[in-house]
Amino acid sequence: MSYEIRQHEKFKYIEEGSGEPLVLLHGLFGALSNFQGLIEYFRHYNRVIVPMLPLLDMDILHTSVGGLAKFVHRFLEAKQLKDVHLLGNSLGGHVGLVHILKHPERVKSLILTGSSGLFENGMGDSYPKRGDYEYIKRKTELTFYDPAMATKELVDEVYSITNNRLKVIKIIALAKSAIRNNLGEELNQIKQPALLIWGNNDTITPPFVAREFNRLIPNSELYFIDKCGHAPMMEVPDEFNAILHKFLKKLNEPATVT
Repeated sequence: MSYEIRQHEKFKYIEEGSGEPLVLLHGLFGALSNFQGLIEYFRHYNRVIVPMLPLLDMDILHTSVGGLAKFVHRFLEAKQLKDVHLLGNSLGGHVGLVHILKHPERVKSLILTGSSGLFENGMGDSYPKRGDYEYIKRKTELTFYDPAMATKELVDEVYSITNNRLKVIKIIALAKSAIRNNLGEELNQIKQPALLIWGNNDTITPPFVAREFNRLIPNSELYFIDKCGHAPMMEVPDEFNAILHKFLKKLNEPATVT
């Protein structure tokens, strides 16, 4: 499924459907294809918007989690979005967290899946090796519970990024920024309802990370999905969508008086 890439001012994005905005933030090696199951399902209920984050296009000084959070803030302002349900996977979740802590006014709820911000293994014990296709393939497979999810198309996409010297420098800058930017002491400031959907077999941001987010974010609920790695919305889209849809519907139910 291919989507029209729209442009508003300097921002490129996908937009499908109508209703309350559901804004999706992808991770470090994320692509629009990561969200296909989400877009196809929620376009019938929400205005689904996927901004194309300039992960590898910012100047090196601003290649950071904070720089990306500023970009998201400018995008939401430019599009005049409010009552946003902000969903982030991996680094995208971290960017969403930094954004909501600085600019909570436009956000109605926060959804995190495999988010960094407290702890992550990243590329493990080493940074991307240029020109080593098998290494990139193994690392991509580690994202998932089922290594078959790392299709040749997906591995080729990651390989093309890591085979470019300047892009590798920016990937390393973003990874280091994410590690430095630990939000543990700030998460209790988040007032919005938060949903945490985590793979029980996530080796990059393991289950204990999800439990810690759940403990630190006051109004949060946590769901684990078995036989699932770091990208639940890709690996188990039906279960992911069902959990998210139930959460969003509950937010719009009138409060009951007891």
